[in-house]
Amino acid sequence: MRRAAFAVAAGAMAVSLAACGSAKQSGGGSSSASSGAKKGDAIKVGLLLPENQTARYEKFDRPLIEKKVKELTNGKGEVVYANAKQDASQQNQQVETMITNKVDVLIVDAVDSAAIQNSVQKAKEAGIPVVAYDRLAQGPISAYTSFDNETVGKTQGEALLKALGDKAKSGKIVMMNGSVTDPNAAQFKKGAHEVLDGKVNVGKEYDTKDWKPENANTNMEGAISALGKQNIVGVYSANDGMAGGIITALKAAGISNIPVTGQDAELAGVQRIVSGDQYMSVYKPYAPEADAAAEMAVALAQGKSLDSVAKDKVDSPTTKQVPSVLVPVQSLTKDNIKDTVVKDGVYTVADICTAQFKAACDKIGLK
Repeated sequence: MRRAAFAVAAGAMAVSLAACGSAKQSGGGSSSASSGAKKGDAIKVGLLLPENQTARYEKFDRPLIEKKVKELTNGKGEVVYANAKQDASQQNQQVETMITNKVDVLIVDAVDSAAIQNSVQKAKEAGIPVVAYDRLAQGPISAYTSFDNETVGKTQGEALLKALGDKAKSGKIVMMNGSVTDPNAAQFKKGAHEVLDGKVNVGKEYDTKDWKPENANTNMEGAISALGKQNIVGVYSANDGMAGGIITALKAAGISNIPVTGQDAELAGVQRIVSGDQYMSVYKPYAPEADAAAEMAVALAQGKSLDSVAKDKVDSPTTKQVPSVLVPVQSLTKDNIKDTVVKDGVYTVADICTAQFKAACDKIGLK
């Protein structure tokens, strides 16, 4: 079974990123918790994750956050969990339930960063600080942690250019971006375009509804029909799940040996990299992100300052100077699987190199 015994601490992984975006209102960005009596270790942390289709949330984020909260509270802290299953309305209802249940702090990975705003406001009015997790939720959030998202897109774009080499302008590439409801998707797209624009010919570009692999598959089928399979030289895919749907469409059309990017280092994605079906993924170590969220949530619940944890400041469309922890990322290819996800304990070689992939693993020296 895969393990998530990362050795990297969140503080060491944090990097500086200039605050971006506009602010329509101030407030919510203080580095200390909202007023009120300080609490001890017996706190209640509400954890709201956005969906269960992407492997990371249930396999990594949830257990890592639960573990860290227990560690920080001497086993006395409780995590109350709910998953919105990609339904923004359901997530808003879950916030209401958390408020009714009087949690001391919320960690929210928003399905829709704009749609969650009113719920964040209600939480604040109830005296419950909100940590925006992985996606920069709108509203008066008290803290934020995620990865350097524009760098993710740049990393993907640079890898695609490297894979294409002198074929970069010999045909068309397809760009499969993420969901428009996810602010991270816009940042991935921006970073990718900064690298790719002028160096490739983008034949078709899509914003993929709900990040779903089946929607990416349908979009890719449309791109193949519109561009002609002989004219497609590569695909920018914003994550591994969509890459799976894309590669299925490519194979069905008889297209092989073209680079496809990804993100999240999902096990299926890593295995496709081993087999050569997918060129790369972006390795985002979940432990430092999860640890940072837990550390900030516990501090806020206990009325403590975030200054020792959150070294960065980020602006959302609604809130200025939000205390933040931003985690760097790494390009994952067949050449560094052992030095990244295996070394960090995300997967074992046995997890990756099942019978179907053993020969491919042997070929790249993954033993």
